Amino acid sequence: MGLPVLFVHGSRTSRTMWRAQLEAMDRADIVAEAVDLPGHGERTGETFTLDGAVATVSGAVDDLGGRALVVGLSLGGYVGIEHRARFPEQVAGLVAASCCTVPASRLRVAWRVAADRIERLPDNGAALNQALVRRTLPAAGVEDIGAGGFALTTMTAILDEVGRTEPLAALSATDSPVWFVNGRWDHFRFGERAYLAAAHSGGARAELVVVPGAKHLVSLDRPVAFTRAVLAAHHELDPS
Repeated sequence: MGLPVLFVHGSRTSRTMWRAQLEAMDRADIVAEAVDLPGHGERTGETFTLDGAVATVSGAVDDLGGRALVVGLSLGGYVGIEHRARFPEQVAGLVAASCCTVPASRLRVAWRVAADRIERLPDNGAALNQALVRRTLPAAGVEDIGAGGFALTTMTAILDEVGRTEPLAALSATDSPVWFVNGRWDHFRFGERAYLAAAHSGGARAELVVVPGAKHLVSLDRPVAFTRAVLAAHHELDPS
């Protein structure tokens, strides 16, 4: 069996967001899986913790044979960076998408205040979430991101947990290759040069891929371009 791929979803979504990528991996004869993090998808109702999220990724990689290309978007990217630092032996490479802002930034503080207010709404922000999804994604992306349901009351816990991470230090902790994949119009691109430098400082080969026309949810917004980036990373790691 060649190098497997593990996909890790973003906040409030679930593993269903990776349908297009999983189908593409299957066509390429690449073994691939996607997981639900604590508090999401089939695990809605659980409390999200960073330790639980990293343990989920670690367990899934073990199930895939102990070593994989890990692909994470937004929350999944932050979790993937932390997993790579804690379990370097499990990570042949990491595609970290839409997560190039350090959690200690002012953006996180403002988002934490907004998330708390939204979660206190009578519908926990369901109507707002649906409007944003329909406004920003193509029809297939809307269907995929919603297929596993939305974890509408997890955002404050996610921001608290991820806010304690230090991705720049984590990126410098080991040397497996890293690809940072961002949409051109993603509001999480502010620190991408610092992320590259941090990965390089740990001895890793690191590359930045910017997808034209894409926004934060780049894998859903431009699924073909994102999938090509994943396949290119996989080919570099496993050219057979």
